[in-house]
Amino acid sequence: MAGNNSAEIRVAGTGKLYVAAAGADAPTTFGTDAAADWTGAGWKDLGFTTGDGVTFAKKDKLEPIDSWQSVSPVHFIYSSRDLSLKFSMLQFNELTLPFFMGGGKVEAEPAASTETYKYEIAERPFADVRALGLEFTDVKAGGATAVTYRFIIPRGQVTASDDIKLARKAASQLGVTFTAMSQGDGKPLATFLMKDSQYGTTV
Repeated sequence: MAGNNSAEIRVAGTGKLYVAAAGADAPTTFGTDAAADWTGAGWKDLGFTTGDGVTFAKKDKLEPIDSWQSVSPVHFIYSSRDLSLKFSMLQFNELTLPFFMGGGKVEAEPAASTETYKYEIAERPFADVRALGLEFTDVKAGGATAVTYRFIIPRGQVTASDDIKLARKAASQLGVTFTAMSQGDGKPLATFLMKDSQYGTTV
């Protein structure tokens, strides 16, 4: 709807992040239990993240075409598109540590019964391509209907990781930047799914 409409303001009050194998189908139904929607489709919950939430970044790089007849560009060519999510995980487990480190797996050492486990950091980095899903809900005050957004990157990988600070007065964090990769053949880089009646408003 054009004009001022406070019903279209969105606050990501609570949210979750999920990972799955690259190309995994995203849940298209919005049930009463969001976790069941995702896990039923084979996605795994990354757990607690910091209160900063998720930073969504889309950066398009354009190259100007100059001409002799003008001091301003006469045309632009798109040379690249960068689409990424940045967030920090608070839980250390068999899912989050390999995701942060760039692949591999946690193994029992020497046996699971001893509650001792091992994760080995590879000598050189390898491609660790996965799917990433984000869901957040804006719970409206006064009994208004909540809206839920899902953002799915079918194919991407962690392209940057923050330093891990080990300190007495703060929880350690696994901060990452996850960047979308092309699926080829004109397929979308990422998809928004919204349970939000405002998009059905007649323009």
